[in-house]
Amino acid sequence: MTTVTASEIALPRDLIQFVFEAAYIQRWNDHIRPQGFTELDKQAHKMMIAYILARYEEQDHHAQLDWQVLIEGGIFEFLHRIVLTDIKPPVFHELMRKSGPRLNGWVYKELARRVPSLAGSAFMDRLQAYLDGNDHPLEKQLLRAAHYLATEWEFRIIYHMNQGIFGVEEIKTAIADEIEEHTNLAGVQKIAMNGKTRKFVDLIGKLRFQKRWSQSPRMPETSVMGHVLVVAIMGYFCAQYMGACPARVVNDFLAGLWHDLPEVLTRDIISPIKRSIEGLDELIKEIEQRQMEEILLPLLPAAWHKDILNFTVNEFRNRIWDGGELILLSGDIPAQYNADRYSPVDGEVLKGCDHLAAFMEAWLSVQCGISSVHLTRVIDELPRQYKGKIVGGIPFGRIYQQFMEDDPASGKGRIVQ
Repeated sequence: MTTVTASEIALPRDLIQFVFEAAYIQRWNDHIRPQGFTELDKQAHKMMIAYILARYEEQDHHAQLDWQVLIEGGIFEFLHRIVLTDIKPPVFHELMRKSGPRLNGWVYKELARRVPSLAGSAFMDRLQAYLDGNDHPLEKQLLRAAHYLATEWEFRIIYHMNQGIFGVEEIKTAIADEIEEHTNLAGVQKIAMNGKTRKFVDLIGKLRFQKRWSQSPRMPETSVMGHVLVVAIMGYFCAQYMGACPARVVNDFLAGLWHDLPEVLTRDIISPIKRSIEGLDELIKEIEQRQMEEILLPLLPAAWHKDILNFTVNEFRNRIWDGGELILLSGDIPAQYNADRYSPVDGEVLKGCDHLAAFMEAWLSVQCGISSVHLTRVIDELPRQYKGKIVGGIPFGRIYQQFMEDDPASGKGRIVQ
C-alpha cells in the first residue's frame, strides 16, 4: 500500500463535495413518487443489500469473497453513477452495450476534472481496471443484484401511484426479469421468499424517510440512509490513508454503513437532546440495544449477530478482537493490531467522519442559501472543536480548514491509495 506523505489530505474538499452531489440527484423524476428518492439513498440501500447477499453467499454456498473488492466496487459504481446522473436504465444499458468503453473513458475524464485529487491516483487506476475489466465476477454480480433489488424496493412503492401511466407495466416486467437473472444467489432466493430477509430489507429501507435535521430547513435534505453511506465512504478513504490492513478497511466501511441502524427503531434523536440530561445518552443506548435484540436481529441468521452488534454497539470506540474477545481500546489503535487477525475498527475516526458529514450537511445548505441557527452553530462549532486535532492519524483540523479558506484549491490534497 502506498505511503501517504504529510502534505496530503485524507479527505480532500473536492471529493467530499462530489460524494454529496448524489443527494441532489432525484430518482424516478418522470413518475409520481414520494419526496426524497435520491441517488445517495438508493446507493446506500444497495450497499446494505449487497452485504446481506454476500453473507448468504458465504454461508449457504461457501463462496470465497474478496470483501475489499466488493466495497471498492460499490464505491466505483457510485462515483460512475454520479457523473452520469439519473440516465433512464434502458438508455444507460444501451449506451453501455454499444459504447461502453467510450462512455467509461468520458467518465474517467470527468472524474479527473471534477475531482482533481483522484487524478493519477492508484484508486483511479483500480476504478478503471474494475469498470473496464472482467475480473471479480461474483463480487460484480452481488452488486448488480443488490442494485436491482434496491430499485425494485423503490418501484414497489411508486407502482400503485403510477398504474395506468404509459410504460409502468413494462418497467415492472423488466425489473423482475433482471432480478431473475440472479436467482442463483442464495440471498436473492431468500428475499424472493418474502420472509424474514425481505422484512429486514424493508425495515432498513425506512431509513430513507428519516430526514436528518428535522428541526431545520435544509438543502439538500439528506436522510439517515444517505448519511451512513457518506460516513462509510469517508471511513474507507481514512482507512486507506492510514495504511490499514484489508480487514480494517472493510470494517471501517461496514461500521460506517451500519452505525445508525438502531435509528430505524428509535428515529434520529438529535445530539442536544441526548446531552440535555446526564445519563440520557446511555439510557437511549440501552433502549436501542434492547430493540435491536428483540426486533432487528431475529430477522437475520444468528451467525451474523456478532458482526451487526460489533458495528452498532460502541460504534465510536476503537476496538479489536483477540482470541474471540472484543477489546475496547483507549487512544489510537497500536500498530501491532493493524492485522487482519485482530479485525480492528477505527471507531474514533468514524466519529470524526460522522461529525464531518454533519458539518457538510449544514455547510452545503448555507451555500445553497438556506440557513438556520442550528446550521450556523454547527458550522461555527465543529471546525473549532477539531482545530489542530488529529484522530487516529487523520488530521481532521486540516480537513475542516479546506472549507474555511477563500480559495478551495488551497485545501485540496491528493488521493494516493
